[in-house]
Amino acid sequence: MRMSRHPVVIAPSLLAADFGRLAEEVKAVEQAGADWLHLDVMDGHFVPNISFGPVVIEAVRKVTRMPFDAQLMIEHPEQYTDAFVKAGVNHLTVHVEAEGLRDPNVLRKYLRDLRKRGVMPGLSVKPATPVEALRPFVDDIDQLLVMTVEPGFGGQAFLPAMVEKIRECRQWFTGIISVDGGITPQTAKLAGQAGATMLVAGTSIFRQPDYRAAIAALRAAAAS
Repeated sequence: MRMSRHPVVIAPSLLAADFGRLAEEVKAVEQAGADWLHLDVMDGHFVPNISFGPVVIEAVRKVTRMPFDAQLMIEHPEQYTDAFVKAGVNHLTVHVEAEGLRDPNVLRKYLRDLRKRGVMPGLSVKPATPVEALRPFVDDIDQLLVMTVEPGFGGQAFLPAMVEKIRECRQWFTGIISVDGGITPQTAKLAGQAGATMLVAGTSIFRQPDYRAAIAALRAAAAS
């Protein structure tokens, strides 16, 4: 039995796309039925990888109308917010563990400022961080992201223990609960039944021969 009846949002992760054909890839997933485009921003410090920044996002913004859902896996998101907003980000998620936002008062003000700028604020936790760390900020976010793999690299296997974290969040959060990492039709069903309403999927979309079929399969599984 599903714990939520919210529509399921499918957000392909740009990190898994063919960067040699980036514009074509983005247009292809949009035409295939994707709802949002997920942007994994990594700085090589908060996570052991470097991805892309505002320049790439600004370029991609020119070829699609899909909402941009950015996850800033960086130590000091507060230093780069202006650049990401100007690049065209619509939804911006930061990590509760980020060095620059560890002070609860600073983090709360940051999230509220995003709302004032018309950007949907979100908050995420790594797998080892209890979701209780998010509860003090529940009134200041529209989206909650449960990482179902260790952040930093695509193609990892879904961590089954994270299903309970999703279920726990749904008990006290009524907004969008997103899951990111190891999403396949099988794990999408588990996440959806636990209360997730948004799926971030990289290889299970961009590495499949038929994007439309891949997106439809994830949506159907999450809603089942």
